[in-house]
Amino acid sequence: MGQRTPKYRALGKHKHGFTLIELLVVIAIIAILIALLLPAVQQAREAARRSQCKNNMKQIGLALHNYLSAYTAFPPAFCVGPDGSGGYTDGGQWSIHARILPFADGANLYNNIDFTVGYEAPVNANIATTRTPFFLCPSEVNDKIRTDSSGAAIHYPINYGYNGGTWRVFTNSSLSGGDGAFYPNSKTKPRDFTDGMSNTIGFAEVKAFTAYNRDGNAGSSSIPSIASGVEALMSGDNKGNSGHTEWVDGRVHQTGFTSTLPPNTNVAVTGASGAINAGDFTACREAKSCTSPTYAAVTARSYHIGIVHALLMDGAVRSLSENIDLNTYRALSTRSGGEVIGEF
Repeated sequence: MGQRTPKYRALGKHKHGFTLIELLVVIAIIAILIALLLPAVQQAREAARRSQCKNNMKQIGLALHNYLSAYTAFPPAFCVGPDGSGGYTDGGQWSIHARILPFADGANLYNNIDFTVGYEAPVNANIATTRTPFFLCPSEVNDKIRTDSSGAAIHYPINYGYNGGTWRVFTNSSLSGGDGAFYPNSKTKPRDFTDGMSNTIGFAEVKAFTAYNRDGNAGSSSIPSIASGVEALMSGDNKGNSGHTEWVDGRVHQTGFTSTLPPNTNVAVTGASGAINAGDFTACREAKSCTSPTYAAVTARSYHIGIVHALLMDGAVRSLSENIDLNTYRALSTRSGGEVIGEF
């Protein structure tokens, strides 16, 4: 008889697979590691976005000072004549952002603009819809073109607004400006910043596609300090999502901000559909036929949690807490208020 084959293999040579329990344990461990890793990755990404945002503001600061060197004064918010001109059909309404283009990274775009006419003139077709990267924060969730009711592209938004002051931005009847770093027809120079250029905000972050109320002729020299005080003044025309969407337009609700309310304050505007809870108020637009001064609560806001970045007139960029003392914040927005400002 031949040799019999063993019925069973030796135990030491038997091959095991993963049990279901072991597999589930491994999957659970991987899930825990991913859950621990994702917040760290998101924080790193947000830190990179904050850094890029600050660099954009520094570029704007350099452009402002290069403009100053070339023209001996900082640029105006926009230009308006004694007859109220400065509207969409003439060349006066072009924003600070448009004026500083050749001193930043926008010389080609600047050379394509005819500043003798408005941005809606045929010769300036496609200017308003051009995306300019250093005017946009990487954290902006509405980095997109603005379209009209038919879907045609008409504008591109911005995230950095000039400092229009505390409340009164402009008075149409007298052509007098407010207390901020910039206003219509302004030609401010370093000597005009008696509070110190290191103590005066030049630009701050704003959210794109904000709702705003305009042209109700409400408000007085008394500055509201809370959102409900601004909301109580709203009448006239509500715009659901078109604030800070026109980088070419120098009016404060498009390319500026005011320090009426602390950074990131939520203001309700009926019909808001853009940056939710980010409403603004303009009693009477600059160079328009409404009769009151341009009282404006156009709030600095950002998607960076708890802060907004601000460019000081000396070129430094600071992160301002949304909990900053309101008096300190307003003092930082006046160019010659005579306030004593401590650490902020």
